[in-house]
Amino acid sequence: MVLLGLILVLTLILLVTQVVRVEVTALALIATLGLTGLLRPEEAVTGFASSATLTVAAMLVISAGLERVGVVDWIGSLLARRAGGGGIRTVALLLATPTAGLSAFMNNTAIVALMIPVTLTLCRRLKLAPSKLLMPVSYLSILGGTCTLIGTSTNILVDSLYREAGGPGFGMFEFTKLGLLYLGAGGLFAVFVAPRILPVRHALSHALEAAAPGSFFTEVIVPRAGGLPGRRIADVFGSDKEVVVMQLIRGEDARLGPAADTILEPGDVLVVEGTARALHDLLGRGLVVPGTAVSDEERVPIRRLDLRMVEAVILPNSLFQHRKVRDLGLSRLRGIQVLAVRRLGAHHQTELREMALQSGDVLLLQGEPESLRALQNDGDVLLIEGVERTLTFPARAPVAIGILVAVVALAAMNVAPIVLLSLAGAGAVILTGCLSVPRAIRALDTSVLLLLAAMIPAGLAMERTGLAAAIAEHVVGLAGPHGPFVLVSALYLLTSLLTEVLSNNAAAVLLTPIVLQVAASLGLDPKPLLVAVAFGASASFATPIGYQTNTMVMGPGGYRFQDYLRVGLPLNTLMWIVATVLIPRFWAP
Repeated sequence: MVLLGLILVLTLILLVTQVVRVEVTALALIATLGLTGLLRPEEAVTGFASSATLTVAAMLVISAGLERVGVVDWIGSLLARRAGGGGIRTVALLLATPTAGLSAFMNNTAIVALMIPVTLTLCRRLKLAPSKLLMPVSYLSILGGTCTLIGTSTNILVDSLYREAGGPGFGMFEFTKLGLLYLGAGGLFAVFVAPRILPVRHALSHALEAAAPGSFFTEVIVPRAGGLPGRRIADVFGSDKEVVVMQLIRGEDARLGPAADTILEPGDVLVVEGTARALHDLLGRGLVVPGTAVSDEERVPIRRLDLRMVEAVILPNSLFQHRKVRDLGLSRLRGIQVLAVRRLGAHHQTELREMALQSGDVLLLQGEPESLRALQNDGDVLLIEGVERTLTFPARAPVAIGILVAVVALAAMNVAPIVLLSLAGAGAVILTGCLSVPRAIRALDTSVLLLLAAMIPAGLAMERTGLAAAIAEHVVGLAGPHGPFVLVSALYLLTSLLTEVLSNNAAAVLLTPIVLQVAASLGLDPKPLLVAVAFGASASFATPIGYQTNTMVMGPGGYRFQDYLRVGLPLNTLMWIVATVLIPRFWAP
């Protein structure tokens, strides 16, 4: 029991600090549970075959299919057309219904991935600060996910663990009554209160323009005479941080983002970007400026170069995480330049090549539209400014919607277990051509799935070693004498606090076996206690790390850690009160 406690404490430290990737921590936990003899080898890997893991994986694929056929984009374009005029509250109300409604049946990450560019578009059109709306959008997606069994992976997880322990589980809409009231209270706060508290911050490109206005493109020619031919680009431009070489044109060959060690030849044409003063200084180096500089805002093509400046956010399951900018090869492989990075509200424009990227970072990129679209299609970043999204298979949208409706309806009628129905739905999405196999594989969020696969056997080890029972004794000793209402309130609060520093799924897996032991010790129905855990695990409002959608909006909104505390703590308190009052009314302990 002591050994398992030490292993779990170390695991929690790694998850909080993220010294290594979540996937690495999860795999290490699985291996440790087996190698130390706490579990048999076949037990240590049971998380991969758990109904919770399989159901979450299948729902991720179904959500990706709906996104791919353009269902979510169509709703976003409809919102943009209906926006008209109005202030922050009007736009927040407009965003609230589709965000919360879709989140009840789809993966929250996919919903927020759509709503970020939609929100930014509305903010640009109406001259509003996106920082006033993006965090409420994340909160609304979290709250909406609590309304159904499949709305969030946390509900699926608690239900699966309850069934595996011999319980009857929860119905598809058993959470709905509480979820709607929970959403109503939290939604009112998100729409009417949060925008008043949140600061005014703008997009990264807007902020950089305000800080350093007047960035221009122009062409310069390497003359035949003089000392420039035979020198490297780095020798000519290396010490000048105000000028960036975007393209080298040599005869019929055009290279985007030429290497610093490229040798200049007579007649080379360089497309450069810089301030007016810096471009004027180029004349003093022997370069010839044949034309007038043009502003990027005018979108004037230069030779064969149609450059766009866009913003892109690093997604939670991105392969770019923990990699340095120089290792991505964006300039070499795609001709895309990284001009700046925003993290926790701070702008970084120097020493970018050595900067290790994190989920939620916003990159200011420059490149040709086709290269930028190809980058977005890879699924590592979400382009949030500058390049339009395209609907891939809009004719198959009714098919994808029909598959989701069938899964929900059959699960509600208890025709078959949700794990089998969701797997069948995922297979149908692929077989009908709504989603390709490679994209289905890419939709599987490895950080979420591997963490589930690791924490589920950890919960089994807690039961096997008696650690869950020991913790349950302490919980019973502290909260038991005060009655079940206090117990429900305490469990919700504890789960919510754990979620803020870990993740929703990690908190739920750790506490579910303990809750089952507590209910057995006190002779209570475990359902209200499990609901407290499920809803508490979704109540991540005060930090950007507890829920993936909070991380996603951090960069585009320019948020700092204290912004989440300022808005999230009052919302957490409100939802704690709502849960404490309502859970015992719907499920008598």
